[in-house]
Amino acid sequence: MPPCADCARPTRVLILDDEPIVCKRLKPAFQKAGYEVETFTDSSSALARIEQMRFDVVITDLKMEGTDGMHFLARVKEVSPQTGVIVITGFATSETARESLRKGAFDFVAKPFKLGDIIEAVRRFEESLGRD
Repeated sequence: MPPCADCARPTRVLILDDEPIVCKRLKPAFQKAGYEVETFTDSSSALARIEQMRFDVVITDLKMEGTDGMHFLARVKEVSPQTGVIVITGFATSETARESLRKGAFDFVAKPFKLGDIIEAVRRFEESLGRD
């Protein structure tokens, strides 16, 4: 199981995507890989949750109703600067990729993606912190 930097617990992952099918696909894949996962389909609930609990990694969609992924990314970094954020989107452009990376995202993944690509992005983040 992937450990966090300061304990023996699994890496905590929060997934935010307004398409329920994305959450439905990602959650069991991450759980099977040994991660502790929470999923949200609305940004207000996810924002409230990041205020309550520290997550090691956040995966967020870019385009959503309410708070968009850029605002959510900024808020995550305000609350927990060490949290790795991976932005996923079906509207990938080099401009949005640059903006998300400039705002502190660890990675930017275009939809449609393979489950392995997202898990690999999280593992790369863990490796960057020496969590492998």
